Amino acid sequence: MVMLVIKGDDATLVAQALRRVVNELVGEGDRSLMVEEVAEAHYSAEGAEPDLTPLVNAARTPPFLTSRRVVIGRNLGLFTRAEQVAPLVALMADPLPDNDLVLVWERGATSARLGAMPKSLKDAVKAAGAEEIDAAPSGAGRKGLLAERLSTAPVKLDAAAKNLITEQLGDDVGRAEPLLAILHSTFGDGARLTASDVEPFLGPASDVPPWDLTDAIDSGDIPGALDKLQRMTQGGSRHALQVLATLHGHYQRALSLDGAPVGDERSAAAHLGLTGSTFPARKALNLSRRLGSERLASVVGLLAQADLDVRGASAVPDHTTLEVLVARLARLSR
Repeated sequence: MVMLVIKGDDATLVAQALRRVVNELVGEGDRSLMVEEVAEAHYSAEGAEPDLTPLVNAARTPPFLTSRRVVIGRNLGLFTRAEQVAPLVALMADPLPDNDLVLVWERGATSARLGAMPKSLKDAVKAAGAEEIDAAPSGAGRKGLLAERLSTAPVKLDAAAKNLITEQLGDDVGRAEPLLAILHSTFGDGARLTASDVEPFLGPASDVPPWDLTDAIDSGDIPGALDKLQRMTQGGSRHALQVLATLHGHYQRALSLDGAPVGDERSAAAHLGLTGSTFPARKALNLSRRLGSERLASVVGLLAQADLDVRGASAVPDHTTLEVLVARLARLSR
């Protein structure tokens, strides 16, 4: 049997990863006979706590009219307590050999966020030797996923075309698969494409991660910072208050380190209460030292005024308030 776990908090990327996995498992078989998918609607009766019994029953049912079955458990992020996943843990220790099991650790439709997988289930996944697929990595992993998609595309993209797609899609890696499908259907298998071939199909620029904005501000790149701001508010549909929260958090660390008795990134991380990588502490320490107390005080004033303006103290449109703020912050970093 095959056992896989797909994890991720991006519905589009998770769905794409699941489709690829199921297509590979089904092959030339009859999907209607081979595949059974159990999701949030099956776990819960009205008013009752979600229950994994329907998934376990499906996985315990032997194949009928086929040599194998593929059982998919969706929306498993609903189950964050050990007692909730106990039936699944028991199943993984003694699975049916003719059933492939695909577990999808994703949010439910009604979930505000994706919780952590219980330790008992993590241990069961490891003990069963299940393959784990991170469908929606963050940071460098997300960029790596996009690079992989572009390199294995059914069309051949030159370096300029890849760079253009990467810049335009930003953090929205889920757009890559449909874009590549359109390019394939338009130009044919193995077609060699340049940036000018690709550009008409790209659509509007997508969202970028918040650190792209703060990095551009910190480097004093006013045009770049304004571009990242536009992509966050238009491509990412982020509210002005969300952008301000990002900026407040970014500068709060630098303010906390201003005048603090720290000499390196490790002591800065300890002062800030950060665990794991010291990279965020290094960035905050460098920013604090570069701006100094006087310019940090100016930052506080700019953020406070922008916050008041967005909350109704000014009739200036929110996007204009943010643009002026970002330009001034970037100028202070020069």
